[in-house]
Amino acid sequence: MASLTQRLSGLFGAKDMTVGKPVTNLVQFAVPLLIGNLAQQLYNTVDSVVVGKYIGDGALAAVGASGPLLNLLIVLFVGVSTGAGILVSQYFGAKDKPMLSKTVGNVIVLTIIVSLIMTVAGIATSRWFMAFIGTPGDIYEMSCTYLIIIFSGIIGGAFYNIMTGILRGLGDSIMPLCYLLVACGLNIVLDLLFVAVFRMGVAGVALATILAQGVSGLLCLVRLLRMTDVLHLTRSTFKLDGPLCKRLILLGLPSGATQAIFSMAALVVQSLTNSFGSAVITCSTIVMRVDGFAMMPNFSFGMAMTTFVGQNVGAGRLDRVEKGTRDGLKLGVITAAVLVALILIFGRPLMHLFTETESIVLMSMKMMQILSVGYVAMAVTQILSGTMRGAGDTVTPMWISVITTVVTRMPLAYLLAWATRSEANPAGNPASLFVSLLISWLLGAAVTFVLYRRGKWKAKAAESIRSNAELAAAEE
Repeated sequence: MASLTQRLSGLFGAKDMTVGKPVTNLVQFAVPLLIGNLAQQLYNTVDSVVVGKYIGDGALAAVGASGPLLNLLIVLFVGVSTGAGILVSQYFGAKDKPMLSKTVGNVIVLTIIVSLIMTVAGIATSRWFMAFIGTPGDIYEMSCTYLIIIFSGIIGGAFYNIMTGILRGLGDSIMPLCYLLVACGLNIVLDLLFVAVFRMGVAGVALATILAQGVSGLLCLVRLLRMTDVLHLTRSTFKLDGPLCKRLILLGLPSGATQAIFSMAALVVQSLTNSFGSAVITCSTIVMRVDGFAMMPNFSFGMAMTTFVGQNVGAGRLDRVEKGTRDGLKLGVITAAVLVALILIFGRPLMHLFTETESIVLMSMKMMQILSVGYVAMAVTQILSGTMRGAGDTVTPMWISVITTVVTRMPLAYLLAWATRSEANPAGNPASLFVSLLISWLLGAAVTFVLYRRGKWKAKAAESIRSNAELAAAEE
């Protein structure tokens, strides 16, 4: 019985990734992440399928058009989550329970503050932003309705994303997956109930999403509060600590800024997408949903690398970091290549899930073919960036995002659209949107590889070890 209890604890509890084979650590941690990302993508996909089937292509375009603004305003908890995951993994690797507990307590308080800011800012700016990016009149009201409801219940999504960042920093990728699967099932049921039965339109889709996210966020919070073997949360751990919060922000801010850069670029490109009309907006929405599946291995292995590196940096095991990065690259590239091949082979039936309009299906498939090779390149970018972040170097990935997104993707998309204008396509060829994205991905992989080889992240790892020791000494 004791042996079974120990095995269950090892499976569902925190995992020490400073021991054992790096490739085994990465696979055991990344597989639940991959399944979790699949479930997360299923959230978005089910929303889109239900909207496309029961409301129509216009509503599908409305949900897609609202995405960039939603992504822009969630950068606050992306930053908190990243900083929390890195510090938690480093303190867990260093076996420093007092600082680990204080970090978790401070993050919970910050999550509440960030959620309130996001709710107010999101509701206040939704209509203005949708008008600013030129959302077509036939989908404007639906887009605004969807956004306002999502932001009204954003606290659930904030708690889920940030608390799972903490759990993953502890090496636990199983329980966040379990909670996400519960929420995903609830989301599907509520989607069908609110939209297919109650005919609530896009408002029903948004309501289903925030209720499901609220459940998953609450489950993650309860899980953390019960991990008394790893954490010792008292009233004092929830008192905001200036130096600790500053370190959390400094670690998380570049990642939040990176997400903001992506989101701002998406807003600018969404404006270009809108100029092509509702059909292209619908096509872009479908492609981005499928894109989410193709990106899943990349994000999963990238997050696994951040946790693996963070724990080993905390333990002072830099030799394991380099070995783990090589193993991660092999796993990520092979997995991405296989998944892309499957999407290209079975892409048309997948896209028929969203719409029966054949012209949109054909356009969407053409765009996926353009993007295909880029997913393998993104595997390299995500895994090496994960290594840098885990070592405490969150600034370098941010600058790579600036180069690839702001300097390359945005201007190139508009330039290609301008250069391909014709009578048939007065706004330009819609393929410009995806050719520019592919070029930015390829450039990003090349730049990331070069900067990883230069090794600035190693100096950051040493700096992280010193900073953590100083905070721990001050606490004593």
